Amino acid sequence: MANKIILAMFLGLVIGFSTQFTLPIVDLTGQGFVMLMQMTALPYISVSLIYGIGSMSRKQGKQLVKFGASTLLILSSTVLLFIGLSPLAFPDWSAAAFYSASSQAPAVEQNILELFLPANPFNAYAQAIIPAVVIFSIFIGLGFIGLENKRRTLYIFKDLRESLTLVTNFVMKFAPIGVFAIALHSSATIKPDELDGLMVYIATAACVVLLLSFLVLPLLVAIITPLTYKQVILTAKDALITAFATGSIFIVLPLIAQSVKKQLFDYAKMHNDAKRIPSVIVPISFSLPIGGKLLAILFVLFAGWFSGETVDVQDYPGLMIFAVMQLFGSSMIAVPNLLDSVNISASMFDLFVVAEQLIISRLGALLSVMFITAMSLLTTLLIMNKVKFYVKPFTILAASAPIGSALIFILLSVTFNSISHPYKGYEKFINRDLLLPSAQASYLKEPAVVSGPFGKRSKTLDIIKQRGVLRMGYYRDSLPYAFQNKDGKLVGLDIELGHLLAQELGVNIEFVLIYRNQTKALLSNGYLDIVSGIPVTPKNLLKYTLTSSYTAEPFSLLVRDTDRRKFTYWKDIIDNKALTIGVPEAYFYEQSIEKNMPNNKVWELSTPRLMFKEQGDNIDAMMYGAAGASAWTLLYPDYAVVMPKPFAPAFDIAFPVATGDLAFERFISHWIAMKKRSKTIDALFSYWIEGKQPNIFIK
Repeated sequence: MANKIILAMFLGLVIGFSTQFTLPIVDLTGQGFVMLMQMTALPYISVSLIYGIGSMSRKQGKQLVKFGASTLLILSSTVLLFIGLSPLAFPDWSAAAFYSASSQAPAVEQNILELFLPANPFNAYAQAIIPAVVIFSIFIGLGFIGLENKRRTLYIFKDLRESLTLVTNFVMKFAPIGVFAIALHSSATIKPDELDGLMVYIATAACVVLLLSFLVLPLLVAIITPLTYKQVILTAKDALITAFATGSIFIVLPLIAQSVKKQLFDYAKMHNDAKRIPSVIVPISFSLPIGGKLLAILFVLFAGWFSGETVDVQDYPGLMIFAVMQLFGSSMIAVPNLLDSVNISASMFDLFVVAEQLIISRLGALLSVMFITAMSLLTTLLIMNKVKFYVKPFTILAASAPIGSALIFILLSVTFNSISHPYKGYEKFINRDLLLPSAQASYLKEPAVVSGPFGKRSKTLDIIKQRGVLRMGYYRDSLPYAFQNKDGKLVGLDIELGHLLAQELGVNIEFVLIYRNQTKALLSNGYLDIVSGIPVTPKNLLKYTLTSSYTAEPFSLLVRDTDRRKFTYWKDIIDNKALTIGVPEAYFYEQSIEKNMPNNKVWELSTPRLMFKEQGDNIDAMMYGAAGASAWTLLYPDYAVVMPKPFAPAFDIAFPVATGDLAFERFISHWIAMKKRSKTIDALFSYWIEGKQPNIFIK
């Protein structure tokens, strides 16, 4: 069966990669096989725990807790050690990331009580809340331990377990077909651009998984048990192949338990009392943060390197402890919290999802199978006192693990560094054109008029119609709202919205480059109709007529990458009298700064670009919107965006419009509301701010 599964997986991958073609029936076949395997998994977990624990004596139960916890600690520490060493493989590449709108989203708090304590066991079964199901089954099993006449009832659970095993074995006969369908569909739907930048993580994770699964963990079992390295591998073989092919550890739990019991009976000559122990350990292990689940920590370390926000070595212990606590639940919930705990951009979570879909879930399943197999074998043999120190496997492990690890990590690092990988963040940012068809446009590098009558003016909409042109002012260094792309064309979120507004007014558009101190006069004398967005502050509200907000940005600090740790908490920043913080003039609001930052030196900057010039040498951080700050890091990857905790409220961005013309202001505000409802602004935000291709229709 194992050979058939391997052949089916190989054929599926080859056909999928070569043809890049699949049919819905192929995907449905793969999904159907996985669902059939899942059909028995949850009942097997519950029935096995109830029977296994219920048929134990109190002494055996105490031994299970004692030796199981010791084995779990040893194996988990081993996996965490290799994960902690894995960043040695990361090359010395420059990196930066686009802004993510979820960067300031509150971390999803897991209710530990709901996760583990089944107030309604039926709901836990229906929702497949595995830890709660495990706890419920353990308590039922413990209840059986104290019963005198429990044999007849326990035999029912034993027969149920055996019947579930038979069903699993029957479904496994269809494994070659299911695995072929899964491999073909997965390989045919992989997008080459999704691999960009992820190969470092995938290659490193693959090496760590293979090293642990096929060298370290099997040899750890062979060092103190009668089982040889080959016997350990054979025990896990079928489950390893199936789990890797399907990307699921859940569906092979019955297979692991059955294989472990068979191996113990055939080679270790265990009696029947010992055979029930794996049926307890395997289901419990699934709900623990073990094996492949711990690869989430490796991703966080990779994400820090990839985004230019490297996690310091001294933060590893805290990260790992926090991760173990989080990973009792879903990794999809845990990873955003882990990224947040070390101040890494939430945009990296998108890469995590892509990596999981590509191959990491399969690698994680591979490691989890070997971890659970090793834990089951070690714990059972320790309980039965069938342990002895074996010199040969110890010598092999002591020699091969350090040398093999060093060679692998060094080889990976050398290979990655030898590959030509120019920094692409700047190109990704600058190599963009307008997303929508543009209006007829003209461009002025300076206003044709800088002064004029400031009295009452005609209605702006009438003037625009008569003129046949919408005149919009924009500021230099206003990333990512207005900037020139690689071809020198004016682009950006505000520019795109300007084109869209002009088209819907049925006029052309003229973009005028202005200084911020010209804005008031040019709007008052009627030369400009609208200007690129500015923060909504009391100062700007008093000075300009502003539309409703069309987007918002969290407060952030732009700092040198090496100084990120200094700016984790606002309290530490405010109390540090030695810090000098620059604030661009559009964000500079004296009263708020004096009230909230009385101890810091605060300088007003005429442009954010000063931060990166010689004048910026004396500036420790620049206060700026997170979206704009992220754009600057793409141009200057040695800088990083930090959002100190607790998160400051986001500030709105709005358009200044012709002074005193409330009708025009209401028109633009209603137009913005309309574009928000149609998701147009969301799509443009995703494209210009987050660097993503929008997947919705823009209208």
